[in-house]
Amino acid sequence: MKRRPRAAVLSLAMFTVLISGAGTAAATGPSVATAGPEVYSQITSADIADPSAVLPAGSDEFGTLQTVEGAIGWFRAREGSTEHDGYCERAVRLAWDRSTHHASAIAHWRSSDGARHTGTNPPRGAFVFWNISSFGHVGLSDGNGGVWATSVNGRIGHVSRGYFANYLGWKPGNSN
Repeated sequence: MKRRPRAAVLSLAMFTVLISGAGTAAATGPSVATAGPEVYSQITSADIADPSAVLPAGSDEFGTLQTVEGAIGWFRAREGSTEHDGYCERAVRLAWDRSTHHASAIAHWRSSDGARHTGTNPPRGAFVFWNISSFGHVGLSDGNGGVWATSVNGRIGHVSRGYFANYLGWKPGNSN
């Protein structure tokens, strides 16, 4: 996944300085390219919520936000890994590149973070929940009756939604 939001902010800030003429004392003064920290801007949560507030219209930088395919690709790239076994909530958070943290899958399910649905056909990329322990379990729907999840024989894997017992339902992917 390409990530360049800081570069986009830097480029936009440099463009703004060039257009406005700010930061240049005279034609022989320091160039904008050597202005350094003066053109840096910290990206805030508001910028992430509305990238158009920072990025110009038509920018390819809008693709830097995580997508359904990116989230599923995160799991696919780690298939067979034991790194996140027992940490399903963390795995789906990392896959979706979420800023919202939940203590467990069951805490996520019970939270106001996204509408709960009990239907058995979760859309592609949806969080899918099971009540298999006091912590619950969560994976990502493939949209075709399967899920990507941790704890598939102790590893990240792709299985049918029925692989885990006590299905609770689903919430829209990246609902924060």
